[in-house]
Amino acid sequence: MRSRDIVVFLGPSLDRASAEKILEADYRPPAKRGDVFRAAKEGAKIVGLIDGVFFQESAVAHKEVLRVLEMGVVVVGASSMGALRAAELHQFGMEGVGEIFRLYRDGVLISDDEVALIFDPIKFEPLSEPLVNIRDNVKVAQKNGIIDAEAGEKILAAASSLYFPKRSYDRILTEAEDLDECAREAFRSFLLEERRDLKKDDAKRALERIKEIALRP
Repeated sequence: MRSRDIVVFLGPSLDRASAEKILEADYRPPAKRGDVFRAAKEGAKIVGLIDGVFFQESAVAHKEVLRVLEMGVVVVGASSMGALRAAELHQFGMEGVGEIFRLYRDGVLISDDEVALIFDPIKFEPLSEPLVNIRDNVKVAQKNGIIDAEAGEKILAAASSLYFPKRSYDRILTEAEDLDECAREAFRSFLLEERRDLKKDDAKRALERIKEIALRP
């Protein structure tokens, strides 16, 4: 399959250079309403929906994805908008990939706010931290004995209380005023040394999966 037959909507979840090392494709900015259908009309055989707009413009519609699936186009979703739509439409043929998709599909996550962030409109670099990544880092820090459950709850409460554009680890740790200072510094050190990015990991998984599909006979 030719690279132009594969269209991937990608933005802050994964940088373009890293994506191109995994998969040759026609990479486009985060999808807005109509973009997925337009890609299919232009001849795409596989559409990877990773990033999409939430608040700036109208988001990718469910009916749009369903129409594209009816056209015989493979649609793979992960990480951000793609995980949301795949969780809602997997029973109709959209393929979901990754942990974030699974969490939405299983009802562990419900709100779009979990994956929302702001990003540089030119470079697409993230300018805030999505709540789903914060939850993942808190979970790992607890599992590794860096912080206890009480500290984790306080960090997540502070993160959840902030409007999504204002979420950064520095701001969260400042807002968590009742967090023990030792726990605060322990979590800060954990982030410096072992910080995870679940959205990035899932985006890579999706590209690997698309590559597998493209290589099928």
